[in-house]
Amino acid sequence: MSPSTFLLRGDKNDNINTMKTLKEITTFNCSADHLWSILSDVSRCDWVPTIDKIHLEGDCRVFEMEGMGSVKEQILLLDNASMKLQYSAIETRTPLDHHLATMQISKIDEDSCQLEWTTEIEPEIFASAIHQGMLISIDGIKSVI
Repeated sequence: MSPSTFLLRGDKNDNINTMKTLKEITTFNCSADHLWSILSDVSRCDWVPTIDKIHLEGDCRVFEMEGMGSVKEQILLLDNASMKLQYSAIETRTPLDHHLATMQISKIDEDSCQLEWTTEIEPEIFASAIHQGMLISIDGIKSVI
């Protein structure tokens, strides 16, 4: 699927800001439970080639990302029942106006599942780099399942 752009009304001067929403839907040849065991371990990073280690600070994970520097992501939702993870980059080298990522796993059958990963990003200028990171990470997931 290709990324899409949503227009949002801005401040009281009626300026228009753009926010990019990226979406990747991928099928994996493993059970939904197995994929969830990887993604729900928010300190695990062997599936993200650009991260060597993650440490946790309360409800946040902190790491150095190749090309991005230090990143702090707040875990907003970690729902085992629905297999949904939601997080937001709250500290980055270059400040973001908005970042919200959602990873949702759906069972297809006993041996396959689907990951729907969406990321909202503003300013939109960072969308391409974020999208590349998503694609690299999806390949990383495939290598560890």
